[in-house]
Amino acid sequence: MTLQPRRHRFLIVADGQFGPLTSKTANSCIRYFPERIVGVFDRVEAGRTAQDVLGFGGPIPVVGDFERALALGATAVLIGIAPLGGQLPPEWRGWLKTALERGLDIWSGLHSFIGDDPELGGLARAKGVRIHDVRKPPPNLPIADGRAADVAAYVILTVGSDCNVGKMTAQLQLRDALVERGHRARFVATGQTGIFIEGWGIAVDAVVADFVAGAAEQLVLQGAEDADIVLLEGQGSLIHPGYSGVTLGLLHGSCPDGLILCHQATRDFIGDYHGREPWVRIPPLAELVEIYERAAAPVRPTKVLGICLNTFDMTEAEAAEAVRRAAAETGLPATDPVRFDPSPLVDAIVREALAAK
Repeated sequence: MTLQPRRHRFLIVADGQFGPLTSKTANSCIRYFPERIVGVFDRVEAGRTAQDVLGFGGPIPVVGDFERALALGATAVLIGIAPLGGQLPPEWRGWLKTALERGLDIWSGLHSFIGDDPELGGLARAKGVRIHDVRKPPPNLPIADGRAADVAAYVILTVGSDCNVGKMTAQLQLRDALVERGHRARFVATGQTGIFIEGWGIAVDAVVADFVAGAAEQLVLQGAEDADIVLLEGQGSLIHPGYSGVTLGLLHGSCPDGLILCHQATRDFIGDYHGREPWVRIPPLAELVEIYERAAAPVRPTKVLGICLNTFDMTEAEAAEAVRRAAAETGLPATDPVRFDPSPLVDAIVREALAAK
């Protein structure tokens, strides 16, 4: 799927869930293209700014009235949260209908495809506007057969201790740092948020299981067409009881040359698992390194090149100590590439990419 985010000015819908951990899509769009965001619709945080709520984003206003939010000058509505089950809440239908009637496109990462809705899809066609359901997988995906191992580019996959620990953010930060150094590096999106940011990709969590690895392979082949370093966005975690399948599909389908292990430094258990008390303890980082390397080895041996920590909920001193401990425990370079210099990880990638030539 190919999109053109730079052509639009977006109103983000994050009603009732706009916050550091509850609106991943909204937050990442605000971080990576704030100049395209006219406002956030959320009745809970109304009257504040993105900076107030997230700690970044500057003066982007949070508005609690949808009509007033539309008056901010948006050309498209972007759904910035994932409601329970990824389905369209009934209350949202009226909001989206109003937006379509006024000629705005809809960008959605929901599991329920808005374009297939008889009322909303029909209205969009009648008004000549587009509904982008970015989780809709492309047709005719292949079954992986190891072709990703044959590309000339050096392929990096982010893997994690859990969901929502910064796998996409790590790759975007590393891509930007690599490009700044003059390398031909390309970020490849495997989730709806990454697709919103980059403009193309495949949301692999909506792909039939047999074709997840094939989707990863196809993405690597496409990403390597004009890049020397391909940075593939990871999903889930091999130790997550619900999402390990997509992680393994990406690991085997992309045949990565190297891995970056991502972890939220304050998280000891797999996060809230659909309302249950946390019960899967995250093993030590050194053990996670071994888990991922052993899982990849039968298809294509690879190694973890470094540790990316998410320290957003720590003080500066606590974050620096967490980075030091991660490096000492694993013997690998570590950093939080949002908070600190990404150079330890960038240096490792460049060193290994050059050695692989």
